[in-house]
Amino acid sequence: MGEKHLPFSREEAIVLLKSMNPDEADMLHYIETEAVMRALAGKFGEDLDYWGILGLLHDVDWALTKNNQQEHCMKAREILAGKGFSDEDIRIIQSHGYACEQIPALKEMHRTQKIEFALAAAETVTGLIYAYALMRGKSISGMEPAKLKKKFKDKSFAAGCSREIIQEIEKAGLALEEFFDISIGAMQGIKDQIGLQ
Repeated sequence: MGEKHLPFSREEAIVLLKSMNPDEADMLHYIETEAVMRALAGKFGEDLDYWGILGLLHDVDWALTKNNQQEHCMKAREILAGKGFSDEDIRIIQSHGYACEQIPALKEMHRTQKIEFALAAAETVTGLIYAYALMRGKSISGMEPAKLKKKFKDKSFAAGCSREIIQEIEKAGLALEEFFDISIGAMQGIKDQIGLQ
Protein backbone atom coordinates (compact mmCIF):
# COMPACT_ATOMS: atom_id res chain seq x y z
CA MET A 1 0.00 0.00 0.00
CA GLY A 2 1.67 3.21 -1.14
CA GLU A 3 1.09 6.04 1.28
CA LYS A 4 0.15 9.38 -0.24
CA HIS A 5 0.73 12.66 1.50
CA LEU A 6 -1.73 15.51 1.48
CA PRO A 7 -0.82 19.01 2.62
CA PHE A 8 -3.12 18.91 5.61
CA SER A 9 -5.09 16.73 7.99
CA ARG A 10 -8.74 15.74 8.13
CA GLU A 11 -9.31 18.31 10.87
CA GLU A 12 -7.91 21.06 8.63
CA ALA A 13 -10.04 19.78 5.74
CA ILE A 14 -13.16 20.13 7.91
CA VAL A 15 -12.15 23.69 8.85
CA LEU A 16 -11.65 24.53 5.17
CA LEU A 17 -15.08 23.10 4.25
CA LYS A 18 -16.82 24.97 7.06
CA SER A 19 -15.12 28.22 5.98
CA MET A 20 -17.11 27.94 2.72
CA ASN A 21 -20.41 28.15 4.69
CA PRO A 22 -21.96 24.94 3.32
CA ASP A 23 -25.56 23.93 3.99
CA GLU A 24 -25.93 21.23 6.62
CA ALA A 25 -27.09 18.74 3.95
CA ASP A 26 -23.98 19.46 1.89
CA MET A 27 -21.71 18.91 4.88
CA LEU A 28 -23.39 15.55 5.52
CA HIS A 29 -22.79 14.61 1.87
CA TYR A 30 -19.07 15.39 2.22
CA ILE A 31 -18.78 13.20 5.34
CA GLU A 32 -20.76 10.37 3.72
CA THR A 33 -18.53 10.45 0.64
CA GLU A 34 -15.45 10.39 2.87
CA ALA A 35 -16.76 7.29 4.70
CA VAL A 36 -17.50 5.41 1.46
CA MET A 37 -14.11 6.35 -0.01
CA ARG A 38 -12.30 5.13 3.11
CA ALA A 39 -14.19 1.85 2.92
CA LEU A 40 -13.34 1.47 -0.77
CA ALA A 41 -9.68 2.21 -0.05
CA GLY A 42 -9.75 -0.61 2.49
CA LYS A 43 -11.28 -2.95 -0.07
CA PHE A 44 -8.71 -2.03 -2.73
CA GLY A 45 -5.70 -1.98 -0.39
CA GLU A 46 -5.20 1.76 -0.89
CA ASP A 47 -4.33 4.57 1.53
CA LEU A 48 -7.45 5.13 3.70
CA ASP A 49 -6.61 8.69 4.75
CA TYR A 50 -5.72 9.79 1.23
CA TRP A 51 -8.88 8.38 -0.35
CA GLY A 52 -10.96 9.62 2.59
CA ILE A 53 -9.76 13.22 2.45
CA LEU A 54 -10.17 13.40 -1.33
CA GLY A 55 -13.74 12.17 -0.79
CA LEU A 56 -14.31 14.69 1.98
CA LEU A 57 -13.05 17.57 -0.18
CA HIS A 58 -14.53 16.53 -3.53
CA ASP A 59 -17.16 19.29 -3.44
CA VAL A 60 -15.01 21.89 -1.66
CA ASP A 61 -16.28 24.65 -3.96
CA TRP A 62 -19.97 23.59 -4.03
CA ALA A 63 -21.20 26.25 -1.59
CA LEU A 64 -19.65 28.87 -3.90
CA THR A 65 -20.76 27.36 -7.22
CA LYS A 66 -24.13 25.63 -6.70
CA ASN A 67 -25.88 28.64 -8.26
CA ASN A 68 -23.34 28.81 -11.11
CA GLN A 69 -22.59 25.17 -11.81
CA GLN A 70 -20.31 25.78 -14.78
CA GLU A 71 -17.74 26.92 -12.19
CA HIS A 72 -18.10 23.74 -10.09
CA CYS A 73 -14.81 21.81 -9.86
CA MET A 74 -13.07 24.80 -11.47
CA LYS A 75 -13.01 26.97 -8.33
CA ALA A 76 -11.84 23.87 -6.47
CA ARG A 77 -8.54 24.13 -8.36
CA GLU A 78 -7.95 27.68 -7.08
CA ILE A 79 -8.93 26.79 -3.51
CA LEU A 80 -6.87 23.60 -3.28
CA ALA A 81 -3.82 24.86 -5.21
CA GLY A 82 -3.72 27.73 -2.73
CA LYS A 83 -3.59 25.17 0.09
CA GLY A 84 -0.68 23.26 -1.43
CA PHE A 85 -2.51 20.37 -3.08
CA SER A 86 -0.72 18.78 -6.04
CA ASP A 87 -2.03 18.88 -9.60
CA GLU A 88 -2.70 15.14 -9.37
CA ASP A 89 -4.79 15.48 -6.20
CA ILE A 90 -6.77 18.35 -7.71
CA ARG A 91 -7.33 16.47 -10.96
CA ILE A 92 -8.71 13.46 -9.06
CA ILE A 93 -11.10 15.74 -7.17
CA GLN A 94 -12.18 17.46 -10.39
CA SER A 95 -12.69 14.11 -12.12
CA HIS A 96 -16.08 13.56 -10.48
CA GLY A 97 -17.30 16.38 -12.74
CA TYR A 98 -15.94 14.86 -15.97
CA ALA A 99 -18.45 14.51 -18.82
CA CYS A 100 -20.92 16.75 -16.95
CA GLU A 101 -22.98 18.90 -19.34
CA GLN A 102 -23.22 21.68 -16.73
CA ILE A 103 -19.41 22.11 -16.58
CA PRO A 104 -18.28 23.02 -20.11
CA ALA A 105 -14.57 22.89 -19.25
CA LEU A 106 -14.88 19.23 -18.19
CA LYS A 107 -17.53 18.03 -20.64
CA GLU A 108 -15.05 16.27 -22.95
CA MET A 109 -13.01 14.71 -20.12
CA HIS A 110 -13.26 11.03 -19.14
CA ARG A 111 -12.38 9.13 -15.98
CA THR A 112 -9.61 6.55 -16.45
CA GLN A 113 -8.24 5.64 -12.99
CA LYS A 114 -9.64 3.38 -10.28
CA ILE A 115 -9.73 6.25 -7.76
CA GLU A 116 -11.66 8.44 -10.24
CA PHE A 117 -14.30 5.77 -10.86
CA ALA A 118 -14.50 5.16 -7.11
CA LEU A 119 -14.95 8.84 -6.24
CA ALA A 120 -17.66 9.46 -8.84
CA ALA A 121 -19.57 6.32 -7.84
CA ALA A 122 -19.12 6.94 -4.09
CA GLU A 123 -20.35 10.50 -4.07
CA THR A 124 -23.37 9.51 -6.17
CA VAL A 125 -24.38 6.36 -4.28
CA THR A 126 -24.62 8.31 -1.00
CA GLY A 127 -27.75 10.03 -2.33
CA LEU A 128 -29.36 6.72 -3.23
CA ILE A 129 -28.61 5.21 0.18
CA TYR A 130 -29.75 8.30 2.09
CA ALA A 131 -33.02 8.46 0.12
CA TYR A 132 -33.68 4.77 0.83
CA ALA A 133 -32.90 5.30 4.54
CA LEU A 134 -35.42 8.17 4.65
CA MET A 135 -38.01 5.89 3.07
CA ARG A 136 -37.26 3.38 5.83
CA GLY A 137 -38.02 5.97 8.54
CA LYS A 138 -34.47 7.42 8.63
CA SER A 139 -33.12 3.94 9.31
CA ILE A 140 -29.97 2.55 7.71
CA SER A 141 -29.70 -0.30 10.23
CA GLY A 142 -30.42 -3.65 8.60
CA MET A 143 -30.45 -2.17 5.09
CA GLU A 144 -29.81 -4.96 2.58
CA PRO A 145 -27.71 -4.53 -0.57
CA ALA A 146 -30.15 -6.64 -2.62
CA LYS A 147 -33.06 -4.37 -1.66
CA LEU A 148 -30.99 -1.27 -2.42
CA LYS A 149 -30.26 -2.81 -5.82
CA LYS A 150 -34.02 -3.02 -6.45
CA LYS A 151 -34.31 0.68 -5.66
CA PHE A 152 -31.36 1.32 -7.97
CA LYS A 153 -33.24 -0.43 -10.81
CA ASP A 154 -36.32 1.77 -10.20
CA LYS A 155 -35.32 4.85 -12.21
CA SER A 156 -38.08 6.94 -10.61
CA PHE A 157 -36.58 6.44 -7.14
CA ALA A 158 -33.98 9.11 -6.23
CA ALA A 159 -34.10 10.06 -9.89
CA GLY A 160 -31.32 12.63 -9.47
CA CYS A 161 -28.78 9.89 -8.69
CA SER A 162 -27.14 8.88 -11.96
CA ARG A 163 -27.26 5.12 -12.36
CA GLU A 164 -24.59 5.31 -15.05
CA ILE A 165 -22.13 7.01 -12.69
CA ILE A 166 -22.84 4.54 -9.88
CA GLN A 167 -22.19 1.68 -12.31
CA GLU A 168 -18.73 3.09 -13.05
CA ILE A 169 -17.62 1.27 -9.88
CA GLU A 170 -17.52 -1.82 -12.09
CA LYS A 171 -14.71 -0.12 -14.07
CA ALA A 172 -12.78 -0.06 -10.79
CA GLY A 173 -13.20 -3.84 -10.61
CA LEU A 174 -16.00 -4.07 -8.06
CA ALA A 175 -19.40 -5.70 -8.59
CA LEU A 176 -22.38 -3.43 -8.04
CA GLU A 177 -23.95 -5.41 -5.17
CA GLU A 178 -20.63 -5.60 -3.32
CA PHE A 179 -20.26 -1.84 -3.78
CA PHE A 180 -23.71 -1.37 -2.25
CA ASP A 181 -22.73 -3.60 0.68
CA ILE A 182 -19.50 -1.67 1.31
CA SER A 183 -21.21 1.71 0.95
CA ILE A 184 -24.12 0.83 3.26
CA GLY A 185 -21.62 -0.44 5.84
CA ALA A 186 -19.59 2.76 5.58
CA MET A 187 -22.63 4.95 6.14
CA GLN A 188 -23.91 2.72 8.97
CA GLY A 189 -20.58 3.41 10.68
CA ILE A 190 -21.34 7.15 10.79
CA LYS A 191 -25.12 6.97 11.16
CA ASP A 192 -25.12 9.12 14.32
CA GLN A 193 -23.20 11.87 12.53
CA ILE A 194 -25.58 11.93 9.56
CA GLY A 195 -28.88 11.78 11.42
CA LEU A 196 -29.83 8.18 10.66
CA GLN A 197 -30.54 5.24 12.92
